[in-house]
Amino acid sequence: MSKVVQLIDQIGGMTVLELAEMIKALEDKFGVSASAAVAAPVAAAAAAAPAAAEEKSEYKVTLTEAGADKIKVIKALRTVTTLSLGAAKEAVEGAPFVVSEAAPKEEAQKIKKTLEEAGAKVSLS
Repeated sequence: MSKVVQLIDQIGGMTVLELAEMIKALEDKFGVSASAAVAAPVAAAAAAAPAAAEEKSEYKVTLTEAGADKIKVIKALRTVTTLSLGAAKEAVEGAPFVVSEAAPKEEAQKIKKTLEEAGAKVSLS
């Protein structure tokens, strides 16, 4: 049997308390910390998260502010939704208002552009 296999067998037979003592002794002897090994996978996962966010296919479009010319924004809102005149007016005056819950990327950008050209502030999330 190789030394590595023997060591693994010995570690496998240890209690949790013995393992904790062994880890502490290794940290003291070699001047290292076992918690640093845990931080590396967490950092890698955190770095991968933005990549996943970039691949988002659906966006929530929110009218955050109506801007100075509410009439233009109401007209623009009616062109990108099926809201009636009264409902569009209430949505603009009561901003923030969710225009679309799950719009595809291209449609969300089109809605945002239309509303911003009318003077509104829009956020995609």
